[in-house]
Amino acid sequence: MSTERNATLTVDGQTVDFPVMTGTHGNDVIDIRTLGAKTGLFTYDSGFLSTASCKSTVTFIDGDKGELLYRGYPIEQLAEHCNFLEVAYLLKNGELPNATQKLDFETTIKNHTMLHDQMTKFYSGFRRDAHPMAVMVGVVGALSAFYHDALDLQDAEHRNVSFNRLVAKLPTIVAMAYKYNTGQPFMYPRNDLSYTANFMHMMFGTPCEEYKPNPVLVHALDTIFTLHADHEQNASTSTVRLAGSSGANPFACISAGIACLWGPSHGGANEACLQMLEEIGDVSKVGEYITRAKDKSDSFKLMGFGHRVYKNFDPRAKLMRKVCYDVLTELGLENDRLFKLAMELEKIALEDQYFVEKKLYPNVDFYSGIVQKALGIPTSMFTCIFALARTVGWMTQWEEMMTDPEYKIGRPRQLYVGAARRDVVAIDQRA
Repeated sequence: MSTERNATLTVDGQTVDFPVMTGTHGNDVIDIRTLGAKTGLFTYDSGFLSTASCKSTVTFIDGDKGELLYRGYPIEQLAEHCNFLEVAYLLKNGELPNATQKLDFETTIKNHTMLHDQMTKFYSGFRRDAHPMAVMVGVVGALSAFYHDALDLQDAEHRNVSFNRLVAKLPTIVAMAYKYNTGQPFMYPRNDLSYTANFMHMMFGTPCEEYKPNPVLVHALDTIFTLHADHEQNASTSTVRLAGSSGANPFACISAGIACLWGPSHGGANEACLQMLEEIGDVSKVGEYITRAKDKSDSFKLMGFGHRVYKNFDPRAKLMRKVCYDVLTELGLENDRLFKLAMELEKIALEDQYFVEKKLYPNVDFYSGIVQKALGIPTSMFTCIFALARTVGWMTQWEEMMTDPEYKIGRPRQLYVGAARRDVVAIDQRA
């Protein structure tokens, strides 16, 4: 990062200089931290469309190029050559592991997959039909009541232990939320399985017989984890950072991130996509719904197309598309009703002039929802899967903030537009 030039702003006739900061990639940034002191003014940027909230070395997105980098590595290469835990190691440590480091890291994670046995009682406090994300917010937040032996946030080893615990226990927590919802017994983790295969064992296995993971399906879910591991300063990541800036423990911060991710405009997008497909129902109705999607006066929205960040294409969608075809072929679902419907929508979006001009291409949520449904994961669990994967990115971003010498508690400014100062009058004099 360099600050070799200044930006000169003229405010109310006063000329003020501010340093311009240049990063490795992306737009240069004007450092306006002294704006208030120098001019008495603040900036207004609803939704933070033009504001960098932090310096980060973790993830970079170029929306115009359709590029996503984890620690400088293209997501396409990572998805092809690395499993999810290798990517988790990369995000946390900045470099890909060698063979010894990979084995040590995988062993460490396996040794942390069990939950404190008393935590299983938490689940019985929820209704059986509670949304799994509601359960996750509560259970993850409660982890600090059981694992408070490593909550010195200034201690690097304590932060390391918290990272390992959260990454290891999220699959167990997610699988238990699913089992509780379906009324099946909880399945204990198996250390002889890989991270993703173990998760599938805890999700789909029963005590009646040994669960044997299908390698094609394991690879598909592992790819979903990798593609969702981090995504720059999105809403949930910013939530984790903001919560963490107060010194809150990491379990509370991740619980806050899960709550934010639950929003339909964020992590709930692939769930909304499947619900849309169910609403359309059949290939014969695609034309009708495409017409509705083009009609600005119609409330119907085509979910799973376009992206706020990626202006041309989502690089994760290309990877997910191949995984989608592999899974459906493996399971013999090429003629599945929803899949045929989804493929017809995909064809129209890639050929119809309206969608081409507006760059409403299929995004990662469009395909990942189809894949998860094919794997037997219910729609209500989609965002839980997202949270499981994103915990790696959240914890990486949280630690980066905690070790940043410039970090301060988050305190956004506001443009107050309410009533002007006024005095309270006696009750009998009020209108």
